[in-house]
Amino acid sequence: MSKFTDVYRGMLWGIKDWARWDTFVETLDAQADDGWYVYFVGVDYPEQPVKAEVLRQRLAAISALLHQDHREKYLGIVYVDDFDHPQLIKIYDPNNLGASCGSSGKLVPPGWILSRMAPDDLGSFIVPEGRKRWWRELTQA
Repeated sequence: MSKFTDVYRGMLWGIKDWARWDTFVETLDAQADDGWYVYFVGVDYPEQPVKAEVLRQRLAAISALLHQDHREKYLGIVYVDDFDHPQLIKIYDPNNLGASCGSSGKLVPPGWILSRMAPDDLGSFIVPEGRKRWWRELTQA
């Protein structure tokens, strides 16, 4: 198994509330450098890490999308390996959560993974065309 897979499948901490998410985004923004991979799972496999400014732009867009589309009092769909010095962040798409308990038998991958390690290709998944369009507009800006 790769280091990425070990961390991806390992113990991650959930970000349950919005205030914690907003603080975490600030932490990531302050630590942004050219060493992050941004992976839109099932659609856009990253071959190279992105520049710090691209990370900031995509993180801001994902954060705005979460605030817009996940209209709950709690967040609970973001998981991280370390709050202060993250290496891997899983962000689930609020419009593709599936059965959270796994009872459906269907594996629901995260929508996005931010990682300091080159990610393993998790394969292709059905992603709504609207979300693909949103990503294309974001990455072409």
